[in-house]
Amino acid sequence: MKRFIFEEEHEMFRESFRTFLQKEVVPYRDEWRQAGMVPREVYRKAGEMGFLVPQAPEELGGLGLDDFRFQQIIAEEMGACGETGFISNLHTSIVAPFILANGSETLQQKYIPGSVTGELILGIAMTEPDAGSDVAGMRTTAVDQGDHYLLNGNKTYISNGICGDLFVVAARTNPDIPHAISLFAVEANFDGFIRGANLKKMGMKSQDTAELFFDNVKVPKENLIGVEGEGFKYLMAGLAKERLSCAMWNIGLAQYGLDLTVEFVKERKAFGKSVAQFQNTQFKLADLKARLDAITALCDQLSIAINQGHATSEDASSAKLLSSELLCDVADEGVQLHGGAGYMEEYPICHLYKDSRITRIFAGTSEIMKLIIARDMFKD
Repeated sequence: MKRFIFEEEHEMFRESFRTFLQKEVVPYRDEWRQAGMVPREVYRKAGEMGFLVPQAPEELGGLGLDDFRFQQIIAEEMGACGETGFISNLHTSIVAPFILANGSETLQQKYIPGSVTGELILGIAMTEPDAGSDVAGMRTTAVDQGDHYLLNGNKTYISNGICGDLFVVAARTNPDIPHAISLFAVEANFDGFIRGANLKKMGMKSQDTAELFFDNVKVPKENLIGVEGEGFKYLMAGLAKERLSCAMWNIGLAQYGLDLTVEFVKERKAFGKSVAQFQNTQFKLADLKARLDAITALCDQLSIAINQGHATSEDASSAKLLSSELLCDVADEGVQLHGGAGYMEEYPICHLYKDSRITRIFAGTSEIMKLIIARDMFKD
């Protein structure tokens, strides 16, 4: 499908990032999967090339590319090469923006340069054992102690939980108000910060995921992000970009899965001809391709809307819902059309099948996406 929102500078950036991924990421995928995480070195290499937090202003070490289309390209190309461990869009498009948009000048100068170079690996700690999408159920607390906050609680299913250096942590700062959430920049080397084990997951084996514990962690007052008690508002404001970034990653992965399957059915033989020659195969793949084109067009429009300040949480929820459901369908149909080979781990479609399932859960489940969309439809 011809896409009209990208200009020459975007395509040059895309080609450069694609080359980087093919050289520094794709050849090591199996190795990282076995290790259960990606090496820190790949973040530093990406930082050297300007592929981390490119929207950061030049005075903080970034490229000053305050155009969401560059972040869109990063998310799409990460997916299009099939990578699910080194997900730099989490670092670039989800975590760093909290500090860039709401952090003080002191916080930005302290943490953004290292985030740009890859010396600091970022994560976000919001989900808890009993509170995922239900932010009001959060139990982690940060108590004002005068010159610092005392942070206690635990978070679970935290991406970059093992390799991360800096986490944006959500905690309750007023026990009497359910949505009085504040955000803090918490360094992994703070006393009382404890990492759990690298969790064993169904898929995304090279993406380290851990439980984090905070035992009387002293967080300096200056590490409060924005205004105390306004964290819920910041989280909601960031959801449009977060979910849209996830959707763009999803469509990249869906294209990857579709390409794998198309190539396989061209070669696989049944009843004396290639599986690609059967009308059933053609119809199934054509349906997936049409859906992918439609969702890609939606994401393109929303990317422009973000640049213009018009994107809404409801719009991004639609993109995230449709793209994650499509990705899972692509992976499932891909396995089916691969036949027995699709069940074997030596074939990439098998890994995609396992990796894709979480996309209907993280950054808000499909059910939550539907609630958000429906709430907007039926509001007074």
